[in-house]
Formats: sequence, structure tokens, C-alpha cells
Amino acid sequence: MALSNVGIAMGGLGSDATIETADVVIQDDMPSKIPMAINIGKQTKKIVWQNIILAFAVKVIVLILGAGGLATMWEAVFADVGVALLAILNAVRIQRMKF
Repeated sequence: MALSNVGIAMGGLGSDATIETADVVIQDDMPSKIPMAINIGKQTKKIVWQNIILAFAVKVIVLILGAGGLATMWEAVFADVGVALLAILNAVRIQRMKF
């Protein structure tokens, strides 16, 4: 299990060592939930990439404005904290999605 790319354990019948080592743990013993777990993973990956692109875009814009003398240090800090807050709020969306 530890050497596999992705380990999936079933919560009810799986041993404690397997559950501890697995990447994905399905709480009930229904293998039919594996496609749903894969879908959740794909949606999470999309949101992660959105957050990365947003963070880099804002940082590049503030860097260019700062190099041109149009942005101060406080605006850069505000942009950095704002991007972090937006990334968190964007990531929370995954909890409201229906799978």
C-alpha cells in the first residue's frame, strides 16, 4: 500500500495500518464510491490550479506596479493577504459541491 501511487482503504473492514497508510479512505464499505472520490479529486485539482494562477497573476501585477513606482509596500502586503483570503474562499467551494 505504501509503495502504490494511490492507496484506497475501506473504513469498516480495513485494518488500522492500511487506513493509516492509504491516501484515500472510504468510510463505509461501498466500492461504488470510488468514482465519486476520483471526481472529488479532479474538482479539487481544478480549484488548486485556479488558486495558483490567481496568486501568480496578482503577484506579477503588483511586482510590475511596484517596479514602476505605482504600488507601495503596504499595497503589496494587502494584495498578498487578499490573494490568500481569496484562495481560501475559493477552496471552501468544494464543500458545497454535489457529487
